[in-house]
Amino acid sequence: MAAVPAAASPAVGFGAIQYDSPGKDTRSNASLNAEWVTITNRSDRAVDLGGWTLSDASRHTYRFHLKLGAHRSVKVHTGIGRDTAADVYWGSRAYVWNNDRDAATLKDSRGRVVAVKSWR
Repeated sequence: MAAVPAAASPAVGFGAIQYDSPGKDTRSNASLNAEWVTITNRSDRAVDLGGWTLSDASRHTYRFHLKLGAHRSVKVHTGIGRDTAADVYWGSRAYVWNNDRDAATLKDSRGRVVAVKSWR
């Protein structure tokens, strides 16, 4: 019986996630931005994330407008800030990710689910 090769991991997916802002939840912009999700491109080519979305279980949705370089990551912060190649900002004035139970869903520009990460 031949071995079945393992499924290839998606080229773009989740890296680290900080869904519980450290310290007291003050709703300050600094506290909101300490809540984040990292999206990582594991491929050898840049990926145009234009039109891709990141959402939580309550359907709060962030829409990407960037190209993610090969072997690069971008951190999506909840609060307000100035977007760079490494950090983008949701622009929310409230926490997005629930500490007890939630799920992050990444979809491509056609609405296909690329990755899901959940926690309890």
